[in-house]
Parts: sequence; structure tokens; C-alpha cells
Amino acid sequence: MLFVIHALDQADAAAKRATHYPAHKAFLATAPDYGVKIVMSGPLVADDGQTPVGSHFVVEVADRKSAETFHHADPFFKAGVWNDSTVTAFLKRIG
Repeated sequence: MLFVIHALDQADAAAKRATHYPAHKAFLATAPDYGVKIVMSGPLVADDGQTPVGSHFVVEVADRKSAETFHHADPFFKAGVWNDSTVTAFLKRIG
């Protein structure tokens, strides 16, 4: 089943994001350990096209609990980089 993880950064998250990025990137490589296949992921950016303002993932997992467990284990989540996040089931129609 597909889920979208949509996470918006705290207003002052730039320094935390930079500090925890290596751990976040390494964590993403462990997705299969959580039963997660990352279909796509990347930073959400400001209108300048470069300044990170959050993160977006489409993941394939068995159920919502697996998606949430993966999301909550992310170093960005643990470090408080994200202010608000949602995990929402997703039906792919095109693409």
C-alpha cells in the first residue's frame, strides 16, 4: 500500500536540518529494515527552488503503522526538524 509522508519544517530548522542531514540520509538507506520501499522522496523547497522547507515521501508499506514507525524513526523527526507532518494513504492513478 502507498502512503505519503508530508512534513513541514520548523521555522528555525535550517541549522538542525544541516546538522542531522547525514544521519537522515543514512537512515533512508535502512528503509527495507522497516519493511519500507521508498518510491520517491525529496525536500520541499521555498519558491526560490532551493531553500528547504520540509520533506515529502511516497512509500510502499504493508500498512499505516509501518509507515508511521518508519517516519518516527527518522533522525529529522527525532531532532524536531519537522513542525508538522502527516501520513496519508495514497492511490496512484497516473505516473
